[in-house]
Amino acid sequence: MSEREEKFERMLQAVQEEYADTVRKMEKLKAENKSKTVTFKQLLSTKLTLQNILSRYKIYGLLE
Repeated sequence: MSEREEKFERMLQAVQEEYADTVRKMEKLKAENKSKTVTFKQLLSTKLTLQNILSRYKIYGLLE
């Protein structure tokens, strides 16, 4: 695997981990009935951004 491919894989893994962590935090806030807080809205924005990145990976065939 080339250095470039390794960097891509590390970035992909980091994005996937951050997405999963963001979703966990949002679920915790929802369970605490805090879905109207600024923190929740910031997490939602982050989730949508990460979701967009992962969708682009799929569009270009870089992610199943």
